[in-house]
Amino acid sequence: MIATLGALAWLFAVVAFGAIIPVVPTGAAVSGAAALAFHEHHPLTILFTVAAGAAGAYVGDLVMYAMCRFGGEQLARRLRWLRDEEHLAAVKERLTRSQIPVLLVSRLIPGGRVPVLLAAAFLGMPWRTFVVANAPACALWSCVYAAIGVAGGSIFPEPWQGVVAAVILILIVNQTVSWITKRREARAAATQSPSEA
Repeated sequence: MIATLGALAWLFAVVAFGAIIPVVPTGAAVSGAAALAFHEHHPLTILFTVAAGAAGAYVGDLVMYAMCRFGGEQLARRLRWLRDEEHLAAVKERLTRSQIPVLLVSRLIPGGRVPVLLAAAFLGMPWRTFVVANAPACALWSCVYAAIGVAGGSIFPEPWQGVVAAVILILIVNQTVSWITKRREARAAATQSPSEA
């Protein structure tokens, strides 16, 4: 039990750190932990894994949102969070129309969370709205990645195989979504440029 609590604390810390410094594969951490929990044959451990992942994501998002609100665009540029100003403008526009659905979806799209957090901070989204809307977004995100881990854990007989399968599946999904997003953006830019000429 103590080992499980220690593992959950590590999962929370890794996900929170990865939410603040977006280079850590937090989804893979949740999936791997869920795959290991599946092999322990304790359904409650999987629920605790989901909770630890969601709590870590939530706390990390709050810290990052606070940094963006108080540090502004200057801090975002220094940390290289602000890369594509046109994309940020589009996200700001979407956030002005529908804040909560955009926050919910942003956590599930690879690379979608940081631009939405930046846009929300720069638009001055009220703390209450962010705190309330981000909780279900983090819970949904953790459930999705834990489900991927459980699926990987159920297919393979050894726990390490389930963890590796879950991580590889997440990397493939992330790369596919990124590729599709880039293709759509390139197509949209190509259709806009002739009309501007």
